[in-house]
Amino acid sequence: MRILLVDDNIRTIDLVKTMLRGFGFERFSEATTIAEAKKILRSTPPDLMLLDYMMGAEEGVTLARWLRNDPASPAPQLPIIMLTGHADRARVMAARDAGINEICVKPFTPADLMKRMLTTFENPRPFVNSGTGYFGPDRRRHDDPRYKGPERRKRS
Repeated sequence: MRILLVDDNIRTIDLVKTMLRGFGFERFSEATTIAEAKKILRSTPPDLMLLDYMMGAEEGVTLARWLRNDPASPAPQLPIIMLTGHADRARVMAARDAGINEICVKPFTPADLMKRMLTTFENPRPFVNSGTGYFGPDRRRHDDPRYKGPERRKRS
């Protein structure tokens, strides 16, 4: 598995790579800017992207939105785990609305990261296109039998 690490802090990239090596992963690409990340994504799309929320003056959700929605995107369904120290409601909602699969809040342990990775790959959520600008993993994590509204999911 090839993993793209996108963070403006090289120490964070090194720390996350150490965690990932402990899990047995060895194939990494690194980017410290959104422009670098786009270049890597266009040349060799990875199997997973670990993306920082705050990239200096840029926000990682900008990259996620581009990846999910741009017609020229090389991998619109690429799993994305956002790594962030900014877990306030507004930012979590922005990440969700940009199509992030999972969020891992800094500081996190190797177990926290592995849990998010396992959730992403062992229980993948289907991708949906809302028709109103959202494309990404289904934001609903469970079926609420009490909900009877017009957007009720169809039963299989």
